Amino acid sequence: MNDVATRRAYLADVLTARTHGHPVTTHHAVRILAQSPWATAGRNTARKDLRALAARGVLASTVDLTTGRRQYLINTRKDAA
Repeated sequence: MNDVATRRAYLADVLTARTHGHPVTTHHAVRILAQSPWATAGRNTARKDLRALAARGVLASTVDLTTGRRQYLINTRKDAA
């Protein structure tokens, strides 16, 4: 497994364990990665990782209608990847 895949798997595992159904934003992902072996990963990396996890079906992407910001939820559907 390459470093990008390892980082994304780590992020998915932490989000699954910590979010408890609450939405995740890029800000949350940056804070999680700052305490990981990828502490130098910035906002753009976190954004790409969240989009990749959503594309794989791990996360479901939504837009908060009050703020207009993208947020992600752990996908609990049985047919998700």
